[in-house]
Formats: sequence, structure tokens, C-alpha cells
Amino acid sequence: MRADLLIVGQGLAGTLLGWELERAGIPFAIADAGHGRAASRVAAGLLNPITGRRLVKSWRVETLRPIAREAYHGLESMLGVPLWQEMRVRRSFADERQRTVFAEKQRSGALAPFVGAGDADGFWIEEAARVDLTALLAGARRRWQERGVLREGEVHWDEALAGHELVIDCAGEGGVGRFEFVPWEFSKGEVLTVTVEGLDPRVILNHGHWVCPLTSGTALVGATHEFGLRNAVPSMSARTALGASATELLKRPWTVTGQSAGVRVTLPDRRPVAGRHPSQPRLGLLGGLGAKGVLWAPWLARQWVNHLTEGVPFESEVEVGRFLTNRSSQA
Repeated sequence: MRADLLIVGQGLAGTLLGWELERAGIPFAIADAGHGRAASRVAAGLLNPITGRRLVKSWRVETLRPIAREAYHGLESMLGVPLWQEMRVRRSFADERQRTVFAEKQRSGALAPFVGAGDADGFWIEEAARVDLTALLAGARRRWQERGVLREGEVHWDEALAGHELVIDCAGEGGVGRFEFVPWEFSKGEVLTVTVEGLDPRVILNHGHWVCPLTSGTALVGATHEFGLRNAVPSMSARTALGASATELLKRPWTVTGQSAGVRVTLPDRRPVAGRHPSQPRLGLLGGLGAKGVLWAPWLARQWVNHLTEGVPFESEVEVGRFLTNRSSQA
């Protein structure tokens, strides 16, 4: 029987939405053209509670982290593969100003409960995590292909909208054109895969760039941010910059075995976006995850299910119509 709901894109957003729909008993189909340019393809799957040069807590991390943890553990049970790993981050100070900022925020409690011990060189971030996105996307893809839920190929939007009651765009950089009033921003990101021995498997090293251990003897080094770029071609400049960071952070021999690039999609207010198109209610959206997708995607997917089953409106801070309101006020 044909599903009335179609998800376009099986990256992180589409996979989490499919998971929430499945466990809510809502039939759906997925169309996916591949992950060639997707940010999910190269993301390390990190959930870092404290980020940025100004050392701020990730937006809503206190409430969204438990939602994310529960969702990924549920997906582990469904797929039969480990996905969620608790981690710590060893954050090195960039300069004396950052040391001062840390000291002030530690005294005020602004970073609680995620800040750990500090010293002259840096501090510890607690309750970080890593989600194995490669295993997640591949496992979900196999499951839904075997069940006839997922088909591969490009989507013809007029046909999709004519053939389904609701089409939800989760295609990331490849799907932004249908919401032309949204002020999309793009950032090219690159990571290196390296072989290196002796890393603590539960510690992420961070000093501008980061090193995240994978399986024994391998790690990811990332990630670059080149604002405005939309090509997913690995570059020598990124390889050089990430290599310099790897040398500084690892302080031991390492070898590059791979390099990948993808395109992040963000928004000026640094919030994700979800909801129905204001003039085409049969077209929906879940996107703008940027570098916080592991934290935000489970919550946004659950908002979609609550909207579909109980008519709950999307939260105003993420609802797509906020950009129409902003434009009207600016005019």
C-alpha cells in the first residue's frame, strides 16, 4: 500500500524522522539520491555541550541531550548495532583571553553541569558523546530497503507532491530551493581519516580543530569551516590545515588514509528549522542542522510526529514561518 507521507533524503534528518514515524506507527516512504554532498556523509557525529571561542553551552543542550540519547539507544535496539558512545572533551585554551573567559564562567556556574576540571592549558568537557553516523545511516538504509520503504533516485517534486499527502524535505543542501524565503547559509566542511596509535577511545582532543578516536588505531581530524562554499571536493588547503592541527594535538606519528568534504546548511539565527511551507501545506521541512545535527535531529523529528498525531504546533524558535515574520518586520 502506498504511504501518504514521503521523506526526501536519508541523511541524519531523514533517518531520525523515519525512526520516529516508524515507532509512532505512521506509514512512510523515503526517496534518497545518495549522500554525495551531504554533511551527514562526513560528519563525526559529535555532541559537544560547550562550543565556540566564547565557550558557550550548545543551545538547549540540557533538555535535548536526554532526548537524543534515548533516540539513539532506541535505534541501537532496532538496528542491532552500537551507535552512542559517551565521551569527554579535552579542550585546550586558544589564548589568555579564553583562559579568562573560562575562569569567569566556571566561577559563575554558567557552564554547569558540563564543565570539568581546568588547569593552565585547558579544561575538561563532560557528557559529550559520539554517534556512529556511518553505522546509523547504513543500518537504517538496509532495513528500509529490505522492507520496501526506501527507493534510490532523484525526486521529481511535482510528481511527489501530487502522489503523497505530505512530502517532508530532509535533503539538506540539495533541497533548499523549495523554501526560497528562508535565508539559507552554507559552509563547506572537510575531515581527515588518520591512523594513529595510543589514543584514549573516550577522549576527544580539541584545540581549534579536533581529533576524535574511532576504532582502535584510527581517528577523524576535523573540521574545517569555509563559509559560503557549496562544493564537496576535498582541497589541499584543508588537508594542510587539518594536518597541522593533527600534529599539534596528537604529538605522535600519524598517517592520512582518507579525506572527505561535505556541505553544512545553517541559518543566520543559528537555529534549525522545521514545519510546513506557509503556502504549500503538503510540503514540509526538517533541516538547517549545521554542526549540531546529532543533538537537534531527534527533537525536531519528534516535533513532526507530535504535529502529525496531535496537531501540536512547531516551536516558534524553529518553525519555518519565523523567516516570513522576520522579513515582514524588516520591511
